[in-house]
Amino acid sequence: MILFVICTSLEMFLINRKPIDSEKMKNHLIITRVVLLVVLISSVIEARTQEFVFKSHGRINYPLTPAETAMLDSIQYKTFLFFLNEHHPEKGIVKDRSASWAPASIASTGFGIPCFAIGAQRNWISREKAAEITLNILNFFANSVQSADTNATGYKGFYYHFLGMKSGTRTWKCELSSIDTGLLMMGIIFARNYYDLDNETEKQIRSLSAMLLGRMDWNIFQMPSTGKHPDCISMAWTPEKGQLNHGWSGYNEGLFLYVLAAGTGMKDVEKSYDSWLSTYEWKTPYKGFSHVAFPPLFGHQFSQAFIDYRGLVDTYMKEKGIDYFENSRRATYVQRLYAQENPKGWVGYDSLCWGVTASDGPGGSYNFGDKKFEGYAGRGTSGPDYTIAEDGTLAPYGPLSSLPFAPEIVLPTIKSMNAKYGKMLWGKYGYYDSFNLTAKWVDNDFIGIDQGPLIIMVENFRTGLVWDYMMKDPIIQTGLNKLGYEYLK
Repeated sequence: MILFVICTSLEMFLINRKPIDSEKMKNHLIITRVVLLVVLISSVIEARTQEFVFKSHGRINYPLTPAETAMLDSIQYKTFLFFLNEHHPEKGIVKDRSASWAPASIASTGFGIPCFAIGAQRNWISREKAAEITLNILNFFANSVQSADTNATGYKGFYYHFLGMKSGTRTWKCELSSIDTGLLMMGIIFARNYYDLDNETEKQIRSLSAMLLGRMDWNIFQMPSTGKHPDCISMAWTPEKGQLNHGWSGYNEGLFLYVLAAGTGMKDVEKSYDSWLSTYEWKTPYKGFSHVAFPPLFGHQFSQAFIDYRGLVDTYMKEKGIDYFENSRRATYVQRLYAQENPKGWVGYDSLCWGVTASDGPGGSYNFGDKKFEGYAGRGTSGPDYTIAEDGTLAPYGPLSSLPFAPEIVLPTIKSMNAKYGKMLWGKYGYYDSFNLTAKWVDNDFIGIDQGPLIIMVENFRTGLVWDYMMKDPIIQTGLNKLGYEYLK
């Protein structure tokens, strides 16, 4: 409107000034309109391409007692030993779980990369050792076979979910995984920012990281504009069947994946993200705790292990008036409230014993009466009307990985679990993955994608370390801007 007024005023000035040749006046008017049109277009483009600078807000400002500090030290250190002892000495890749038969998991490896750096920061290993392991990981992925063959390590810059520890190639006929490759790449993004010294090892880390991030070909996962999940990122591809007709649609652990895709050049990513947002479910399981629901806690934790979402909103969350960090805080409180309510009558649930998330479980051999138990499952609860595989199984990493969101309820919960069940829950790598008091069962294993978020989120709570190095990366900055993120005012 302002430009229109300026344009009209200039035209009137030219018309009312001292008479001049009509042809010259016509030319003046044309030139004026062209110039102002260019100005108008430029201003619109500038408005549409305005970029925000996103930042880490650092550690969570919550005071700890000396006893709480010592407790977190012990938890992090014991959990760190999983990554130190369960990675391949040459390839660097990390096992999916501690069981002797387990293959490597690329997601476990992705979480492991920041964990090695945390170990260096806390003087559990040297920086040189952490850098050496990280370089081994990058060299392995950079030099492994990228092919459509059924026995490769990856294809199109993505990698198979599970890899043989000895062979380094696809195992169990598993999928080329978008989300698990994404978690690997988030670890790599961290590495190229953390390892910033001017020595040969750390220079190679930065060089290989750029190469690996630069060769991701998202076309293989771009879903068509028709179907169940139009334009979304497909979950998987296999050489036998091609693209899986099931996409990452919101809200779940795939939130970060769209930021990564946007930052690494996926075409029409804005359309993909709009499709993701269109499937959000806004629920109010308890008064005062309305949020975008996803029952398993891990879905609220994986993305925020890497990206500092405090204050961050997209178009959907802006309309709701809360940021993603607050959304996860509410989801955490909902789990506690559900445990207090305990509508299914599971043994042990209360305000200091909760944490329903993806984990191992007792399995059907423990069934009795009307009580049925799952094995490994993506358990979760977003209140009594929205549960998944909820069978009385709790995972200690669930509340611990929510420490940044709600330390005031997480710390008392962990202290209570330690006091009541510590001896049966604690093993060589810290907490066993899960337990079920109704079934009188405790897991005997440790899972990498549960161990990793635990260490990282506790560290983010204490120092902001992973957020600090992730948020400065141009891929994260570009991705958030492309998807229309801004800070909630």
